[in-house]
Amino acid sequence: MEAALALPPLRDELSLHPGPTSLDGSPSWTIRDPVRNRYFRIGWIAFEALSRWNESPATVAEAVNADTTLDIDAEDVLDVARFLVGNQLTRPQSPADTRRLAEQAAALHPSWFQWLLHHYLFFRIPLVRPDRGLDWLAPWVAWLGSTGFRRTTMAALVLGLILIARQWDVFAASFVDNLSLSGMLSYGVALTVVKVIHELAHAFTAKRFGCRVPTMGVAFLVMWPVLYTDVNETWMLASRRQRLLVGSAGIAAELSVAAWATLAWAFLPDGALRQAMFVLATLTWVSSLAINLSPFMRFDGYFLLMDALEIPNLHPRAFAMARWWLREALFGLGEDAPEAMPPARRHALVTFAFAVWIYRLALFLGIAVLVYHFFIKAVGVALFVVEIGWFVALPIWSELRQWAERKTVILAGRRWRSFAFGLGSLLLVALIPWHSTIEAPAVLSAEVATPLFLPAPSRLASMEVARNQHVTKGTRLLIFTSPDMERRRAASAARLTGKNAELEAVRLDPFGRERLSALTEEVSRLQAEQAALEAEAERLILVAPHDGIVLDLLPNLHPGDWLSPKQQLGLVRADDRPQAVAYVTEDDLERIRIGDEASFIPRGLDHFRRHGTVTGIDRNPARTLPEQTLAAPYGGDIPVRPQGQALVPQGSYFRVTMAMDGAPPDIKLVGHADIKGQGQSLIGRAVRSMLVVLVREWGA
Repeated sequence: MEAALALPPLRDELSLHPGPTSLDGSPSWTIRDPVRNRYFRIGWIAFEALSRWNESPATVAEAVNADTTLDIDAEDVLDVARFLVGNQLTRPQSPADTRRLAEQAAALHPSWFQWLLHHYLFFRIPLVRPDRGLDWLAPWVAWLGSTGFRRTTMAALVLGLILIARQWDVFAASFVDNLSLSGMLSYGVALTVVKVIHELAHAFTAKRFGCRVPTMGVAFLVMWPVLYTDVNETWMLASRRQRLLVGSAGIAAELSVAAWATLAWAFLPDGALRQAMFVLATLTWVSSLAINLSPFMRFDGYFLLMDALEIPNLHPRAFAMARWWLREALFGLGEDAPEAMPPARRHALVTFAFAVWIYRLALFLGIAVLVYHFFIKAVGVALFVVEIGWFVALPIWSELRQWAERKTVILAGRRWRSFAFGLGSLLLVALIPWHSTIEAPAVLSAEVATPLFLPAPSRLASMEVARNQHVTKGTRLLIFTSPDMERRRAASAARLTGKNAELEAVRLDPFGRERLSALTEEVSRLQAEQAALEAEAERLILVAPHDGIVLDLLPNLHPGDWLSPKQQLGLVRADDRPQAVAYVTEDDLERIRIGDEASFIPRGLDHFRRHGTVTGIDRNPARTLPEQTLAAPYGGDIPVRPQGQALVPQGSYFRVTMAMDGAPPDIKLVGHADIKGQGQSLIGRAVRSMLVVLVREWGA
């Protein structure tokens, strides 16, 4: 486009409206495109050029310079023309313009795969056209935006919080009661109601300032429903305060609901209505403050920050600034910044952009994992790849292409060598198998330690041993008796004596031979009964099951005490080498071999280290966790879920036993084991983790 040629004519349906004052104090204007419902913010130069548009670029520049204090040239006017043409704000005048519009129209009709990809990630469904209804309802709800209502709501909030503080135990217990399926359903219903109120607040506030609200509906972000309200006309509001009020109306409405629900909960009696108020009071605070105020996604917090800073399109501009900063930091290209602004604001935008990238990376990875787990495996993997490819890999690839386009300039400089050296060093660190120590939660105890229990409720007759006394196998430790068993022994012995005498008499009686066989069987039965009772009595004498030392004798034992079979009376610990039992993850299992060096460090005693070697490796994951002290609910590191009386590890943990040096401890020690396994690089560990997940999930 040459400076002498006529400028392209503007579309007739466009309108121009005064905008807010820019950061540098200059005025701005907003172009409204009603056909596409889009708005474009322009500056002083563009406005003055548009005011004289029916001329050539050179003529327009001369007129602007003559009528204003601006000093522009034809190229500045051509920049405005390129902006208008690129955003389809001009009428086509030539076959080339027609072809360009046809290409842009074709781009709006992608292939079925591209359409499916885009609409899986995000799409909108308009549900209602509320503009007329809002006009009719606006007078009825105007009081909700009054100063009096705001002050009353603040008073209700303060009073509600004071009353809740006095009933905090009941309030906290209500939260625990809602951790159920019915409670989750209640939260879902409450969230829907609150979000409807949220969107209506945006709509009514926009109507208050004269803006149209053409549609309201539901949008789906990676299949997650989110209500939306089209308040794009607020771009025409010149007042920043009015735009901030529209942007914050939803959050203010949610917090108002939370304030009144908090107060209502404090006064209502127990029942369904009070439970509903609890759900509204708790859920609304979280959804408003933790979600809606976040500036990292395109929620209310983002638009509020954008209007507060007077930086339209904050995310794209911050991203462009951060990419420019990154290229300058790595390669020192000397390129101009995407836009001129004070250094402090530029640094703030760069920091904000990196924060958004980190937040989105974590969020999209989490969403991708959820998508994978909630869909059929094959579909879930495909959607996972789409998520990571679109939101993570594609932006990185786009930036790498920018580097490739600047390859000549980059290689001509010197800073790329420092970057290459740093990158190479990082790759070296990631590829070399530095990491060889495997840390795993473990317990240390005697290899053989037998607890002492009674077979039945009994009375202590005598103690034959003391605490910490060394004993040999078979040594009597504690002698118990049972009066009931003694009575049964005496009765059985008397019956046996009587039957033996009767049997001797029958043998001497020549006429009693027919009774001999029956009496012999009866005597044998009584002898077996007597032997069983003697064995039962012998079991009440607790003896050492092996050589060792007696530990943990129940304190304050005295002859005559009755004791339960459920109560541990003591422990006989063998004097062999102590044994440590560790639980390693599936990723680390293949790096461990029998005979590897190992050490055990008790919790809180890092200086006390036992050394030893690996003696056993289970190749099947532990079904239960007998060492409860290693479970997360008891302060350990292994996540578990209860299953009856047992604890089942969450994930694959494998039992590894180690023979340790030194004397066995008197009590079981909890800590962790350091095992000197095979070295593994950071990249190797990451690849192996991914392969383990794939094999586990796909059943290979």
